Amino acid sequence: MTKDVIDAILDRRCVRKFSSESIPDATIGRMMEAAIHAPSGGNLQPWEFFVVLNQDKRAALAEAAYGQSSLAEAPVAVVVCAVPQMSGTKYGQRGMTLYCLQDTAAAVQNILLAATGYGLGSCWVGAFDENRVLEALDLPMNLRPVAIIPIGFTEERPAKPARRPLDEVVHVIG
Repeated sequence: MTKDVIDAILDRRCVRKFSSESIPDATIGRMMEAAIHAPSGGNLQPWEFFVVLNQDKRAALAEAAYGQSSLAEAPVAVVVCAVPQMSGTKYGQRGMTLYCLQDTAAAVQNILLAATGYGLGSCWVGAFDENRVLEALDLPMNLRPVAIIPIGFTEERPAKPARRPLDEVVHVIG
């Protein structure tokens, strides 16, 4: 059973400690289905998703991510890549440098929320060497890795992080 979307948004945490328990294939499939239902500019869907189950490949991703061991420890890591040329065909340079990144960011958030909904932990990892990620998975150079998401059953429950107050960040213009 999954959570209500608002509950998932409020409950989502960045988890970095995972059990070795495997995730059912059907659950992985549903998370990927959530990813492809993210909005994208012109509905171009300029993304590719690589579900990494192989431990050696996840270890290589951890190295590419400056030693972030959670990528090797989680039973699943998802590498989310943008395809800049897809956005560029319709939107030119702005599509290649911005829209494809916005689109993949929306897909990443969908994956994080779906993982939370299934009672799994996850983390948005953005600190990595893009070329080393491509090399680790033998991916084509036309892709741009945007995020790596370790996913698994959690062995920790991080505290709720502080948030800036609404009245500080929300501005209503009448």
